[in-house]
Order: sequence, then structure tokens, then C-alpha cells
Amino acid sequence: MPDTMVKTDAAAQKVEKHPVKKVLVICARGTLEDVYASLIMANGALMEGMEAKMFFTFFGLEAIRKGNSDNLHTATVGNPAFMRNLPTMVGGLPGFEALASSMMKKEMEKLDIPPVSEFLEIIDASGGEIYACKLAADMFHLKREDLIDEVKDIITVGEMYALAEGEGAQIIFV
Repeated sequence: MPDTMVKTDAAAQKVEKHPVKKVLVICARGTLEDVYASLIMANGALMEGMEAKMFFTFFGLEAIRKGNSDNLHTATVGNPAFMRNLPTMVGGLPGFEALASSMMKKEMEKLDIPPVSEFLEIIDASGGEIYACKLAADMFHLKREDLIDEVKDIITVGEMYALAEGEGAQIIFV
């Protein structure tokens, strides 16, 4: 067995642990629950003194389109966790998604969690950086002026990876 595959107790003790210093949160879905998960992780990193950057791609771009941030919906169809006590077909009934989204927003408000637009402003004001994916923006025919002011730039995937360079960097995909 090669030496690189064998770990002794002494070798394990020599391994240095590098704390997380920077996170890049990739938000690829535009559902209320996925966008909030991304925002909460980025905000949590900032609160812990880490550097936080967000990259919105594909349907995640819906969260950073002007006038759209606070109009996101909860996914009811195909969401087994949400529908665990209801028949699957109920999730597709007219008005059910709007009802579920309204209920979720009320619960978030009770916990003093800000609306998506305000959360994005908080992340920006706290030193976080928000980016849009160039490929997805091109695919959906979005220009810089279509996006909220907090978006720092529209960048390529290669540029996104460069944001996560460095020791102690982590990528979180939602």
C-alpha cells in the first residue's frame, strides 16, 4: 500500500486544520426556500467574520431581478418534504402555491427574518458581494439594468471560481 494511503495517528495529528475564511454560495433555484437558504448561509458567514460572496445562476436569477425579489414562491409540486401530510395532487391545485408561499412568508416574519429584497441589501451593506451568472443572464436575455443595484457584476463561471480561490474557501451549492 502506498505511503500516501496509510495514515498513522502521528500523521493524522500533524494535519493542520484550516478554518473556513471565505464562502461562495451558489443559488441556482428561484424558490423562496432555496433563496432564503442561500441568503441565510451567506449572512451567517458574514456574522461569523467570514468573507461571503453569492453567485446567482439559472432560476436563482429570479431573486436578483428588479421588482421580483419579494415575489418568489414556495415549490409545492415535487416537494415531498412540504407535501408529506397532503396528497401530491393538492400541490398543483390553483392558488395552493400562493397560499403556501404566503404562509411561509408569515412564518419567516414571525422569526424576524427580513424579506428577500431587504436581506440582499443587508448582505451587501455587511460587505458581502452578489454576482449574476453571465451564461444564465444571456440565456434569459437579462442585462445589468434588469438586476437589483446590489449585484456587483455579471460574471462567467471561471470568474466565479476565482472568487473562491484561497486557503479556507468553501463553495456551497443550493
